[in-house]
Amino acid sequence: MLSEKMAEALNKQVNNEVYSAYLYMSMSAYSTFIGLKGFANWFMVQYKEEMVHAMKIFDYINDQGGQVKLMPIAQPPTEFGGALDMFEKTLAHEKFVTKSINDLVNLAIEEKDHATNIFLQWFVTEQIEEEANDNEIIAKLKLVGKEGNGLFMIDKELAARVFALPATSNESQA
Repeated sequence: MLSEKMAEALNKQVNNEVYSAYLYMSMSAYSTFIGLKGFANWFMVQYKEEMVHAMKIFDYINDQGGQVKLMPIAQPPTEFGGALDMFEKTLAHEKFVTKSINDLVNLAIEEKDHATNIFLQWFVTEQIEEEANDNEIIAKLKLVGKEGNGLFMIDKELAARVFALPATSNESQA
């Protein structure tokens, strides 16, 4: 059984994850608008992953006898300064998410909520991967500059990304 404080914090994280999805959907739309369909694909896959993350927490709250309380989702930005700007904003946002996951782990430890602590370890590992991916793409974008063949090659690479449910996921839909 979740404490009221833990349920409230997990509900806030559901909101954070849905906002993340909304942000990446906006970046996908902008990428399409500026003609970077590979980037649009990458961000749409990211959108789907974030929705899976939100649903994992949503299901966990329910499974632990807590009450899911959905909150308003803030409007994400709709204009960006190009590919590098989007990935720099993506990395900054993922760092925010990492901090919020770490805060949840700290709360679980403080409350001696071992089940939630174990549950959250998947997210800790996921955030390491998220930030590493973003850093790798940022490094490539800095190498190639704002336009030309290099940007085209990265766009083509990002177009190949496909969505796959995480192996540990028990969701039937995403």
